[in-house]
Amino acid sequence: MDFSFTFAFQPIVDVVNKSVFAYEALVRGPEGEGAMSILSKVNERNRYSFDQVCRVKAVKLASRLGMQTRLSINFMPNAVYKAEYCIRTTLAAAKTYNFDTSKIIFELTEDEKLTSVEHLVSIIEAYQEMGFYTAIDDFGAGYSRYNIMMASPPNLLKLDMGLVRNIHEEPNKQAVVSGIITMMNQLGGKIIAEGVETKEEYFWLRSQGISLYQGFLFAKPGFECLPEPIYPD
Repeated sequence: MDFSFTFAFQPIVDVVNKSVFAYEALVRGPEGEGAMSILSKVNERNRYSFDQVCRVKAVKLASRLGMQTRLSINFMPNAVYKAEYCIRTTLAAAKTYNFDTSKIIFELTEDEKLTSVEHLVSIIEAYQEMGFYTAIDDFGAGYSRYNIMMASPPNLLKLDMGLVRNIHEEPNKQAVVSGIITMMNQLGGKIIAEGVETKEEYFWLRSQGISLYQGFLFAKPGFECLPEPIYPD
């Protein structure tokens, strides 16, 4: 690749025991530039190498920072031609940098441009069989993949911040989120409320039993560091 990048880390917190459940690795430019400054350079030619380098860099930096909790890595399903083969670089990096592979979460973003449902399901199933956590990001953003949920539900489902925003005063959003909570409870997975910015949003979501959160209310992403979250009263 002809461009360099690094990561910021944002905590996903468990408010029940006031601990960090995981840190999500968020792509940044070498000087802290936003994710799009890097992702805009990804194309058909370099997608596979970018996806592979992302995994190695995230594991390496997490290890260097002494991360003791889970590491959530976003991956590109279209770059994974076969999960069993494409995971080899990740496993080698974890061994090299002494990072426990059982603490890795592979997170995919909902997007209409994603590859076929069958391919996504095969990746999720393969990763789970290998002992990795899997997560679907931005659930409810417009391309909710209920077909994946029926075929092979992930361990974690992240509510899209569009659903979270001002949920305490929008009954329609509340109805949708309540349905998603019921679904995940019955499927045996957990929900992460993403993009939580206000106490009012948090208190409503907490009243529904959600215990995992990510957002500015708790901590902003830290450039090449592991920020300590704060917990609302």
